[in-house]
Amino acid sequence: MRSWMLWTIAVVITLASAFYQRTTGPSYEVRVHEEIAGVEVGGELLRSHSVSSDLPVSLEIPDPDVTGRVLWRRYGANEDWRSNPMTRDGDRLTTHLPAQPSAGKLEYSVLLTKGETTLTVMNGDEAVVARFKGDVPAFVLAPHIFFMFFAMLWSNRTGLEALTGGLKRQRMALTTFGLLVVGGLILGPIVQKYAFGAYWTGWPLGEDLTDNKLAVAAAAWAWASWRKGNGRWPRAIAIIAALVVFAVYMIPHSMHGSTLDYSTMETISG
Repeated sequence: MRSWMLWTIAVVITLASAFYQRTTGPSYEVRVHEEIAGVEVGGELLRSHSVSSDLPVSLEIPDPDVTGRVLWRRYGANEDWRSNPMTRDGDRLTTHLPAQPSAGKLEYSVLLTKGETTLTVMNGDEAVVARFKGDVPAFVLAPHIFFMFFAMLWSNRTGLEALTGGLKRQRMALTTFGLLVVGGLILGPIVQKYAFGAYWTGWPLGEDLTDNKLAVAAAAWAWASWRKGNGRWPRAIAIIAALVVFAVYMIPHSMHGSTLDYSTMETISG
């Protein structure tokens, strides 16, 4: 199979994986498509926000007879629900929930009313949970995303190279490992420090799934890079490493991440 065909397959797999990971994680906004008394309700409810500003809660509801309020409380704080009225600005009902410290979370739901009809907007059957994080400078975040994307791309391409018996497996394996080291093991902890105040919250310091799955992926490609030659076992190990990275990317980003314990004001992971 020609190289351009393998690259095309690798690009398709990478883009599909990145889209799946992005849209299934706990930081992806809740898309709202509801109806109350014949009036359409639409918009997005945020599940991730900066510590530098209050969390906006806004829905598009064109009927001025519809009113709303947001029920919210600090996640895990064992406190009563509070209520914020929503104000109308044109076709939207909006309010803001107070900013929290890094890794702090709020859980909230929107209660809409029109006459005798009410509608509770949630994340399925549960309240929406939004986590706050520190601002990460673009000069750190952009290269982190760049290197991690291309690490996935090179991982897929190297696995295909090994699967088809290509002779470039060893060189491509080293490139994949290098991309993971720079994007994940170097830039990743810096991003984590800006966002949640700690460089590493995976094993053995914590149970952060993002850090732990990165460590597994890097270890897999370190092993594949170490095995030289183009024999059966080196190729098999490269295929296994590619499958490991693919499985890692199928785990939604930010799963079991850092959370602020409001009783102690300490950040816990996992």
